[in-house]
Amino acid sequence: MIALVVTLPAAAIAVAATTRRTGRPSPAVWVTPSPPPLTVTVARYGFEGPRPWADVSRSGHDLTPFTGNRARPRRIPHGAGRAVQFPPPCTGEPCPRMILRVLSRDSLNPGAEPFSYGASVRLSPEHTTDGQNVIQKGYAAEGSQFKLQIDGRAGHPSCVLVGEDSRTIHVVVADVGVADGAWHRIICRRGPAELVILVDGVSRSATPIPAELRIENVMSLNIGGKSAHSHNDQFHGAVDDVWITRP
Repeated sequence: MIALVVTLPAAAIAVAATTRRTGRPSPAVWVTPSPPPLTVTVARYGFEGPRPWADVSRSGHDLTPFTGNRARPRRIPHGAGRAVQFPPPCTGEPCPRMILRVLSRDSLNPGAEPFSYGASVRLSPEHTTDGQNVIQKGYAAEGSQFKLQIDGRAGHPSCVLVGEDSRTIHVVVADVGVADGAWHRIICRRGPAELVILVDGVSRSATPIPAELRIENVMSLNIGGKSAHSHNDQFHGAVDDVWITRP
């Protein structure tokens, strides 16, 4: 008997030898599952230990705190580890502002390839505002951008993509709010033709995007706002386990 080995997707099942009507056995075929796509961690931040701003993926994308108006980086307990607390809302200027950032590198630009990014967040209902940025690289008005934000009084998270040479803003908004004082894990997942947002492991919405959408810019990767200046879309909650992966 001749044996053939064929590699097919994992969903395929093994096919045993069959007997033709002539009575002669056909070749036996064993199907071996193809390996899953390799996930590469581009950057990850856990805010632990003596180097809380270090990129624990060892890719070298270490963060630097940038502050304004006497804001100070503050870590708080989260489970068995630590998280970062950003300044609360402020009604009278000058208001404290803070972001964590790393200057742009080629590896932080996903190009036109699939990628995911996300964070664990905690936001109190009394700390919601019109717009708060959790993760941002680039600007919608110039170049290209990817962003995770929590907007509105209901605190609905959303994911944003803007491609090069395009002013079209692709936004997917979760159908649930996260501003309840509890921790929530939010994931933005860019696939070949759609952008999906997941909250606590559940897909909450999706929107189609062009397959050729490309994100390449020289702007820094920021956590907690777009700058440490006024009108910075300051995040007013706590953040932990920030990450970017491919695919």
